[in-house]
Amino acid sequence: MSPEKMVYMTNQIATYFKTQADPDRAGKIADHLSDFWEPRMLEKLYAHVDSGGAGMDPLVVEAAQRVRRAKAA
Repeated sequence: MSPEKMVYMTNQIATYFKTQADPDRAGKIADHLSDFWEPRMLEKLYAHVDSGGAGMDPLVVEAAQRVRRAKAA
């Protein structure tokens, strides 16, 4: 998956969860990523976040960091 497509997809996910009543939107995004993204996709996501997360919604960056921490624990 290209970085541009990944940014587009993750920002769409963030846009959806911004419409939900749950105040922990980053947590919901993290749950979605954990449940539906395969490890290779997550590794690309982590790499993009590590390189500055250009173009990504801040909620996506926070969610990616949460997923990484949870999987490392």
